[in-house]
Amino acid sequence: MQNRMKTYDPADEMLGGFTSRDGTIEFYNRVNALLQPGIKVLDLGAGRGAWYYTEKAPYKRTLRSLKGKVGEYIGADVDTAVLANPTTDRNVLIKDGQLPLRDGEVDVVICDWVLEHIVDLASFKREIDRVLKSRGLFCARTPHSFSYVSLAARAVRNSSHVKWLRWVQPNRKAQDAFPTVYHCNTLGAVSRCFEGWENYTYLYTAEPSYYFGRKPVFRLMNAMHRLAPRVMTGSLFIFLRKP
Repeated sequence: MQNRMKTYDPADEMLGGFTSRDGTIEFYNRVNALLQPGIKVLDLGAGRGAWYYTEKAPYKRTLRSLKGKVGEYIGADVDTAVLANPTTDRNVLIKDGQLPLRDGEVDVVICDWVLEHIVDLASFKREIDRVLKSRGLFCARTPHSFSYVSLAARAVRNSSHVKWLRWVQPNRKAQDAFPTVYHCNTLGAVSRCFEGWENYTYLYTAEPSYYFGRKPVFRLMNAMHRLAPRVMTGSLFIFLRKP
């Protein structure tokens, strides 16, 4: 039975429709600063383009919308839902871990909330290395391995994630929940995996995303975000330049 009670969204209380510590604003502001006209950008793990259907704030929609800002914006995923993604210029399907793209074809690879789902990290990195040009950029956003979100996800069986997310994040759709593994989710793991790349990765603590849609819980979680160590509340904002 659907929950008829209106869920709380702190962004509704702010002009512009976003909070003062919005992780999407932080991440895509930096991504946009790195873009140039005419380049090719790959959204690796683009899925169905869930944000296009759920994002209400016009400014955030404009910021996230990269189509038209670059020469070509390509979406790729293992899920066939990507083929209907409306946010890109072209969509491709990943088969057997292989991207149907030429060697050195793209200038920038974006992975937004994807790394925490990658099982075969070595193959994943090899494909990024293959399709990315020399001096190309890899930009990713992913939870820190020791954040309370990651620790809670580990405590819940992957088969129960949809049920759990529906409870703590009522607006999350079931088709946008995936199994998690956290193989590249610490600063050290990123450095080891991308050894030799210029590394500009940092920890960022946004406002809480998981608060059961309730204002009192959000306030409690927000206080914890301000007081707890960043590894417990933050996400990795990964920015790397290929040699």
